[in-house]
Amino acid sequence: MKYQENIEAVATLQPDYLGFIFYDKSSRFFDSKIPELPKTVKKTGVFVNANLDSVLQIIKIHNLQAVQLHGNESPEYCKTLKYSDVEIIKVFSINDSFDFSVLKPYEGIVNYFLFDTKGKLPGGNGYTFNWDVLKDYPSTTPYFLSGGIGLNEIENIKTFKKSPASKYCYAIDVNSKFEIEPGLKHIEELEKFKHEL
Repeated sequence: MKYQENIEAVATLQPDYLGFIFYDKSSRFFDSKIPELPKTVKKTGVFVNANLDSVLQIIKIHNLQAVQLHGNESPEYCKTLKYSDVEIIKVFSINDSFDFSVLKPYEGIVNYFLFDTKGKLPGGNGYTFNWDVLKDYPSTTPYFLSGGIGLNEIENIKTFKKSPASKYCYAIDVNSKFEIEPGLKHIEELEKFKHEL
């Protein structure tokens, strides 16, 4: 999210989380004040290999309830953030296969994993990955399903929800497929997506 009125409009749809990107190379980079949001919406800071002190400072300034880590942040890095009382969502990129053993050091430290499509950007690439890969998910840590999810994926999501692979799927993460421009979301399409799901 990037624009004040748009943030407030999306918040009326009652998402569980709203993301704000604090990565200055992103076209969705957020550098203003987060408006007052309903208590049920978790303000989520999105970071890519950011300096730990600056992350802690941003958490404090914006009163964030969650952080989404899109870089190569170590389990130790995540452990330090845990003390700031925010939910930690650690992102891993998937293409046609994935080595799930890389998740093991993060078990018990992060609250959630997020699986996104491997692309040239650290997120927001607009493509879905092969969700069948998740049938081999060996963990009990809940995860967010992400990567190019839009209105065209509704039937696929419904099918996925019936499969064993979705057992630990906690949330659906949407972004680029609902954008008019980077950081500006299409309210009617988001509303339709939520309603049809």
